Amino acid sequence: MNANPTFAPATGIGSMPGGDARETAKTVTGSFEDFPHLAELPARGPGADMIGRTAGMLVELYARVEPSGWRIGDRPGRDTKRARSWLGEDLDALEEFTQDYEGLVKVQAVGPWTLAAALELKNGEAALSDPGACRDLAASLAEGLRQHLAEVRRRIPGARLVLQLDEPSLVAVLRGQVKTASGYRTHRAFDRQLVEATLRDVVGVHGDGPVVVHSCAPDVPFALLRRAGAAAISFDFSLLTERDDDAIGEAVEGGTRLFAGVVPGTDGPLSDPAGSVMGVRTLWRRLGLSPGLLAEAVTVTPSCGLAGASPQYARGALAHCVRAARSLADNPE
Repeated sequence: MNANPTFAPATGIGSMPGGDARETAKTVTGSFEDFPHLAELPARGPGADMIGRTAGMLVELYARVEPSGWRIGDRPGRDTKRARSWLGEDLDALEEFTQDYEGLVKVQAVGPWTLAAALELKNGEAALSDPGACRDLAASLAEGLRQHLAEVRRRIPGARLVLQLDEPSLVAVLRGQVKTASGYRTHRAFDRQLVEATLRDVVGVHGDGPVVVHSCAPDVPFALLRRAGAAAISFDFSLLTERDDDAIGEAVEGGTRLFAGVVPGTDGPLSDPAGSVMGVRTLWRRLGLSPGLLAEAVTVTPSCGLAGASPQYARGALAHCVRAARSLADNPE
């Protein structure tokens, strides 16, 4: 077991291929015996996707599927009901395979800024276009997450819950790169302090529990996420550049956990476990960090969700994460 009891050596990101909730829960809990996660199965259709699932968690806000995407509406319709039904099915399956389990369990939801960039208002523009709508959305998400976390605790009483917020659009929001409905313009860049404060409010719903923020986009804003209260930051390791070195060094020295996405999320040959984490060791040497910190500071994951992978590859990738984490712990130099 990891020296840092807050996290474990390896886990998944979120999505898995296929549509069988029981088989997926069996695979995830069997692969990650000390850090399973509540998987998402977007192949089932709208409502099982990342945005739809989180839209189904909202309180007093509802969304429906339009040809252009998810749009906020006045009342719950069939799309909201379908999203909630699939979430319940996934919870049933995870509960079945975690009977008497005591330990870490991770649940995922889309963060407030990616949600604001993805959900449309009645006029077809993203909620991002209206600061008031962004505030309402963040407040609704926060309440929905409180209820979701309480439901998971009820079903798995021995769980130590970790909340993951998926924010792949965060950098685009900060830089004013999210396109308008016409596609010819972009929404204005948001003030970094406002972005940070909103994230901090949503992170705060988990109380003293740890929150991971995941982004598989380049230029992850490590410092902003740490200030917002993230206990860990999850990222695609292959997208790092030396520009990120200082921020990563400060994060590790400040006690922030790194969820290093080193296993590819789509089908392809998997290198030997030691090769998968070679880049992590190289980064450590470049930063002058103690090799002994590796196992305490790094959780090995796929680079992103596995929805686009074959079921066979996805199972292999999860097992590979566990073996790579073991390699990192056994041979830190």
